[in-house]
Amino acid sequence: MPALAFSPSSLHCSRSSKSSYDAIVQRKSLWATFALSVPPTTAPASLYSLRERVGLGSGGQRVTAEIANLLGFGWYLDWAVRPAGFRSAGVSYMPMIRLKDGQIHPSGDALLAAVDALPGALWLIGNEPDVKWQDSVTAEAYAEAYHGLYALLKGRDPTCQVAIGGVSQPTPLRLRYLDRILEVYRQRYGQEMPVDVWNVHNFVLREERGSWGVDIPPGMDDAAGRLYEIGDHDDLDLFRRQLVEFRRWMKERGQQNKPLIVTEYGILMPNEYGFPPEAVRQFMLGTFEIMRTLRDPTLGYPADGGRLVQRWCWFSLQDDRYPTGDLFDPNSGRLTFVGEAFARYTQP
Repeated sequence: MPALAFSPSSLHCSRSSKSSYDAIVQRKSLWATFALSVPPTTAPASLYSLRERVGLGSGGQRVTAEIANLLGFGWYLDWAVRPAGFRSAGVSYMPMIRLKDGQIHPSGDALLAAVDALPGALWLIGNEPDVKWQDSVTAEAYAEAYHGLYALLKGRDPTCQVAIGGVSQPTPLRLRYLDRILEVYRQRYGQEMPVDVWNVHNFVLREERGSWGVDIPPGMDDAAGRLYEIGDHDDLDLFRRQLVEFRRWMKERGQQNKPLIVTEYGILMPNEYGFPPEAVRQFMLGTFEIMRTLRDPTLGYPADGGRLVQRWCWFSLQDDRYPTGDLFDPNSGRLTFVGEAFARYTQP
């Protein structure tokens, strides 16, 4: 099941005045224009090719060699652990261990068999533990689960890497949630939490208890965080700012010399809320250029030329409940309008 970044039951009562495409175009930042007019170019000290950087979440559509060739992505995830899923020399798979309400899945022999079948994999521990309708885990429970899983994974396969679960968006409220996880881990286990790869989602959604959006992380008493509006959902300047803020947070905690991956983001709002296919295309290409080109030697990953983001994952290949950003139409067997733009970007 793909990650949901807002409650379906609350979205329908939160319409915005943002309803015309003209308003969207007027609001676009220069990032979108830059992405549409400038093809990808080679940048110095790059750890990855463009294809290796760009990934997707498979959603309800199974990844096949044909789809991988059509879209030209280099990696994918499916919010689960499926060792038998598609992999190739050019496409890698990132398994995700779920922690829904504190229950680890898969676990036991099934997890050990998956580790054996996926040597050297990058394992994601949890999906949006900060969101009550996703894995919904308190900081204390997350630190405990991560400690046990990290030891199990490394003990079974010393060549694997382990990434922290991605919070829904790197806002001050959710960075405090992450700080609490790190603090609990330090207090319980007498050491810093070992994170091989940092991971975050980068949605722009409202943080308000009982409202639409991503609500408040479990175990926190706040009533609200950033009160984004629906019209902010595809704001490229906000998208960029959150990445800079997260990298700054990483540096302040001694984590600058670690890779950062963005394992989920996209457009969840429907067309009728003011997000037609052309707007989704502009947003997607704008974000690709932000993450491909955003560099700061004082914040970014030194091994990757100071880039802030190393790899990213679009939501999604296909999803029945949130189809606005779909790249593939299973009924026609063809790429969508947005999917065609994705393929042109990865295979210029």
